[in-house]
Amino acid sequence: MDETLVAALEDDYTTAPISAQERVMLDYVVQVTRDATRITPDHHTELRRVGFDDRGILQITLITAWFNYINRVADALGVGRGV
Repeated sequence: MDETLVAALEDDYTTAPISAQERVMLDYVVQVTRDATRITPDHHTELRRVGFDDRGILQITLITAWFNYINRVADALGVGRGV
C-alpha cells in the first residue's frame, strides 16, 4: 500500500490525491457516520453521477453502517482499553 496516500487520507481525505469517485464515496461515508438522517436523494444522485449503481450504493452503505456498529460495540465494551 502507498504509505504516502495512507498518510494523506488519515490527515484529511478531502485534500488527498484520490479520484472524484473516491471523494464522493468518502463524503457519503462521512455523512452516514456523522448523521445518517441527513442523507438525501441528492447524495445517491451524486454517487450515481460518479459511477456507482444501486448495488454499489447499498454495499457502501452496509459496510459503513457495519463498521460504525462494530466500533460502537467495541467502544461500549472497552475493547482496546483493557476494561
